[in-house]
Amino acid sequence: MADPYKTLGVARDATEADIKKAYRKLAKELHPDRNKDNPKASERFSTVTNAYDLLNDKDKRARFDRGEIDGDGNPASPFGFGGGGGGRPQPGGGFRSEGYETGAGGADMSDIFEGLFGGAQRGGGGGFSGGFGRRPQPKGENAAYRLQVPFVEAATLEPQRVTLADGKTLDLKLPAGVETGTQMKLAGKGEQGPGGAGDAILTIEVQPHKFFTRDGDDVRLDLPITLAEAVLGGSIKAPTVDKPVMLTIPKGTTSGKTLRLKGKGFHKKGGTRGDQLVTLMIDIPASDAALTAFVESWDGRDAGNPRGAMGV
Repeated sequence: MADPYKTLGVARDATEADIKKAYRKLAKELHPDRNKDNPKASERFSTVTNAYDLLNDKDKRARFDRGEIDGDGNPASPFGFGGGGGGRPQPGGGFRSEGYETGAGGADMSDIFEGLFGGAQRGGGGGFSGGFGRRPQPKGENAAYRLQVPFVEAATLEPQRVTLADGKTLDLKLPAGVETGTQMKLAGKGEQGPGGAGDAILTIEVQPHKFFTRDGDDVRLDLPITLAEAVLGGSIKAPTVDKPVMLTIPKGTTSGKTLRLKGKGFHKKGGTRGDQLVTLMIDIPASDAALTAFVESWDGRDAGNPRGAMGV
């Protein structure tokens, strides 16, 4: 059983951010898609993923730190740490006492008592009767998948259809705050094992867009406008990740001016959305004789130095 801290290469007092950063680095190096000719990398990837799953779960991490469970998430030996009488019910119908679990989903104590008391488990004569669950059988290996999500669909949380290795399809709901590297676990959708199927681990990769870019939870867009629109102002149509909207251009707009469209960015974990930041870029025609003649005869073409603040 591996120590999840050593597996990820982090200290025991590592923060959630440290753990996530370490996992992302290892997952990128060991991902099966990048190591098709190296089966050991795939095994290592599963080990790293299991370590991250344990440390990313605050309850499991605390129980591991207290020595209640091992690096695989299984209950530790009841005699591995101090007792103190009494017990308390656990989720799932089990019961924990003296640092071990019995009942539904609990550890198999039969082997321990069999060794201590000469196999007295049949009841009568002061022996121990049954009541401890059977030793859980190991589940199958986790299956790793990479899911490429179009930029706009990630921003709008469009449901994704996923085809698994067995040919079955699932409609997957993307979580708020989704980004490249976000992982989703599909319980029981991995490889089969004696104790049931493992999980499917999906790593999200948000694809780039031809004109939108991401800035945190905001979306940025460089929007070309004509010289006439910049000088005279007016309303123009601008694309967003949802649908096009009408955008008001102020008179005398200069290139580089940024306008904000509220709530047109990525969905945040708190339920709100980021914004879309539109940077206006004046598009000057390459060859326009009338415009050239106008500027050459324009009295204001030498008025002021817009670069004066830069010392040039």
